[in-house]
Amino acid sequence: MSRLAAKIFATLTGNLFLAVGSLLLGTLAILGSWVPPRGTWVFVMARLWSVLALRASLLRVEVRKEVEIDPARSYVFLANHQSLFDIPLLLATVPGPVRMMAKRSLFRIPIFGWALSAGGFIPIDRGDRSTARDSFASAIAHIRGGTSILLFPEGTRSLEDTLLTFQRGGFLLALKSGLPIVPVGIRGTRAVQRKGAWTIVPGPVSISYGTPIDTASYGVRRKKELIEEVRRRVAELAGLAVGEEEAS
Repeated sequence: MSRLAAKIFATLTGNLFLAVGSLLLGTLAILGSWVPPRGTWVFVMARLWSVLALRASLLRVEVRKEVEIDPARSYVFLANHQSLFDIPLLLATVPGPVRMMAKRSLFRIPIFGWALSAGGFIPIDRGDRSTARDSFASAIAHIRGGTSILLFPEGTRSLEDTLLTFQRGGFLLALKSGLPIVPVGIRGTRAVQRKGAWTIVPGPVSISYGTPIDTASYGVRRKKELIEEVRRRVAELAGLAVGEEEAS
């Protein structure tokens, strides 16, 4: 298959699955969301949706781990963000169950957004600081229930090969809960689908899970050092430049 033909095929099959697959699996997730413990069935459906979305888009996925990560433990996973395909790539490969903190607009999508809510995924509205406390409290509750939290500290998709400023929310969450932070580096997804594009360009993508960082050795007073260390590690894993920006 030529490169152009592969691009056309992946765009058709990938977008068709994102529409039909999201409707079908989202409905199944909602119908089974009442099965205890809450959110487990939805996460199973989310992982299945992610695997099928990657396959329908003809992506070749490589997973790397610096060390084995215990899926029975809880962590705060912090990853760089380049494309909408970062979400299925993470949900398909992350060790153990997670709840993702994602922008509130995703939760307004019929079926798909309802499934996110049913699964206990946590909406974030960065334009409304008054809701930040509720999102933070919800994340802490999930952590105490034995699950991990996944979020993008950049807050939005980067358009260049440089990490954006890291927001502090994920770090405060890790420090307050005492959970280790796992830096995650994603490569290749921007080439698959850039921000604002609907075409899908099939090809290789990779995700690297770094060694967990013990937040207890930092504490709140050394939060800035922790942010700098995690940002450096994410940049290394993702093959990106850190730049001169300072984390907020």
